[in-house]
Amino acid sequence: NNAAVAVQYLRDNGCKKIATLDVDYHHGNGTQSIFYERDDVYCVSIHGDPNHEYPFYLGYADETGLGKGEGFNLNIPLALGATSWAEYKVALKTSLEKIADYKPDVLVVSLGVDTYEGDSISHFKLKTADFLSMGTMLAAMNLPTLFIFEGGYGTDELGLNTVNVLEAFDHAADS
Repeated sequence: NNAAVAVQYLRDNGCKKIATLDVDYHHGNGTQSIFYERDDVYCVSIHGDPNHEYPFYLGYADETGLGKGEGFNLNIPLALGATSWAEYKVALKTSLEKIADYKPDVLVVSLGVDTYEGDSISHFKLKTADFLSMGTMLAAMNLPTLFIFEGGYGTDELGLNTVNVLEAFDHAADS
């Protein structure tokens, strides 16, 4: 789990509070499991409904953390096939508001672009231009941000969608 390794490295090197945001199609089950009982890492995942999509056993909205970690985990499962940018944007906005309330030192983004409408293994309907909006919204957090690439599958637009997030983030952060 590259995101968890990065988070622990940041914690070991002086960051007190870190937020993770998994924006790809599948639930960030590894990251959630690793930090589920901790209050120094706030984990957020936007993903396909686990009633119908892998990993099936994690990613439900009622999973909010355990022990010291209670309240430091947020899952936002979204409907298969019906999730366009309009719905995804609401989930992303909610995620970013919750992260802002946590006031992290750093944001670690598990950046997967398999939410793209043409991706062979997902059922979301984000368009290439939507990834520009995503990058802009992430930059508006005004936080030091580390992107960990998580994937996308079988589509020529994979690189373009990834670059759109990063370039929009960079452009908005410079503004």
